[in-house]
Amino acid sequence: MTHSNVKAAPTVPTRWARWRLVPGAAARASLRRLGPALALVLVVVVFALLTDAPARYLSPFNLRIVLSQTVIVALGAIGMTMIMISGGIDLSVGASIALTGVVAALGIAAGWPPGAATATALVAGGLVGLGNGLLITSLRVVPFIATLGMLGIARGIAKWIAHEQTVNVPPTWVNDLLVTFPRAAWMVLAPGVWIMLALAALTATVLRRTVFGRHVFALGSNELAARACGIATDRLKLAIYGSAGVFFGLAGVMQLSRLRQGDPTVAIGTELDVIAAVVIGGGSLLGGEGSVFGSVVGALIMAFLRNGCQQMGWPNYIQEIIIGAIIVLAVALDRVRAGWAAT
Repeated sequence: MTHSNVKAAPTVPTRWARWRLVPGAAARASLRRLGPALALVLVVVVFALLTDAPARYLSPFNLRIVLSQTVIVALGAIGMTMIMISGGIDLSVGASIALTGVVAALGIAAGWPPGAATATALVAGGLVGLGNGLLITSLRVVPFIATLGMLGIARGIAKWIAHEQTVNVPPTWVNDLLVTFPRAAWMVLAPGVWIMLALAALTATVLRRTVFGRHVFALGSNELAARACGIATDRLKLAIYGSAGVFFGLAGVMQLSRLRQGDPTVAIGTELDVIAAVVIGGGSLLGGEGSVFGSVVGALIMAFLRNGCQQMGWPNYIQEIIIGAIIVLAVALDRVRAGWAAT
């Protein structure tokens, strides 16, 4: 019996073989994962070499300062990561931070327990996020316009309830959330830093390991397909924007901790830093891509940039030019990544 007429069964390429069939695919995937971390190392090395005292720039004291300065943008970036993965965007971040900071300050100044004032600020942030979600889902307003309108609404409400002036608060544990040297020496870092890291780990787990997270990625990848698969996309958007609003509310409480007062005029332009942090960290403006780890690294890049500029003695306009250029570069890299995915 011969086997000359027996056809071999078709084989499915192994993962390694598939990588070999697509030249450069493995390198591109690795670059997407490691790119933000490499960019952070590059920024730190460049400013360490530029400063007159590299040891001071890399000292534990300065690192504590940078980490404390990162918390507000990082919390905003965690919330924005969920929104951008789902294919949306939120331009009301800065106004939400100002509003929730004022809400918490008014509560503490009125004699409320700090925990109750903080919880009220988180609820206020969540309500702003739900407002954005309702505008997007009910009125079918595109996220850019809906959140741009909410920016003005939230900022106006903040000025109204604060009577267009800052709200001073008595000393409480809220003031200690972003101190460089916490009272408990064993904490090493400010309590706000640990809170941010814990929430980053929790959110990353939710996005990667739960049904909710898979639905968020599906929504951003193809909303029509997600709806056809039975996903309640409108309800999901409300959950995403509401959850992100809570993160923005917590960022507002951290802003109050830093300033020791509620100021309705703070955080103007913070939304640009937050969006840039997400894009630098691998998030896509087109939706369907992003990671909490990358967004936090992106926030660290922004913080080290600002800290390095300050240590160099550069004026604020130089910092603004650099940050603006980075935002443009980040968007350009996002387009390049989209081109890679298409090929």
